[in-house]
Amino acid sequence: MSHEHQTLTGAAADAPPPAPLTELVEMLAGLLRLRPEQIDPRQSFRSLGVRSVLTVKFVSLVNARWGGEVKATSLFEHPTPLALAGHVAQETESLKASAPVPVSSATALEPAARDVLDLLCEQLAGILHCAPGDIDSSAPFNLLGVDSIRGAKFVAAINLAHGMNERAVALYDHPNLAAMAVHIAHLTKTAAPPPVPAGPAGAIELEALLDAVQADRLSVEEALTRLPRRV
Repeated sequence: MSHEHQTLTGAAADAPPPAPLTELVEMLAGLLRLRPEQIDPRQSFRSLGVRSVLTVKFVSLVNARWGGEVKATSLFEHPTPLALAGHVAQETESLKASAPVPVSSATALEPAARDVLDLLCEQLAGILHCAPGDIDSSAPFNLLGVDSIRGAKFVAAINLAHGMNERAVALYDHPNLAAMAVHIAHLTKTAAPPPVPAGPAGAIELEALLDAVQADRLSVEEALTRLPRRV
């Protein structure tokens, strides 16, 4: 190995990790049922056991969290969590968070937002394994126990139900269910597609895609194109 190559390798090792790396590793650990510290971010996805079905789930979570159009093939072009984190960081540099829609209280919601709020409560209750009535719609998401993985799942469920393509960062811009309901109602009031039913129906659609991939009836790319996106 040349001195120049050694110097470049050392410089790369000393460089700070891309900002999304920690959350990417946490998402991947959740899917693989490992602790984050068990994952070496320089290890390839293939050697970590990320196959077709896990690829669909992982890419769906990544797109829900950071937006963009990350595809399954990105895991071949950027074959490690560290490399993918760098790619995601570059893709999201120019993205700006949407301005939050102010909301004073859950009781002041318009009828359309109230309908959205009821659906959001059902979706989040399914993720948190509790009853919808147990959720305080004015409580911040972090106090409800919504971490990065649960947040990405929740936003993915929102996108599926409303035909949207929100990023998980929207949970910071609209930090409770009431604010999120107003935001969604505002975005969908002009031309809202028919919502996918909450709970089991939405889950069945995603599970059906994953089953089709596992049974080789669909490729990973075909399954990803069938996930709903905002026009």
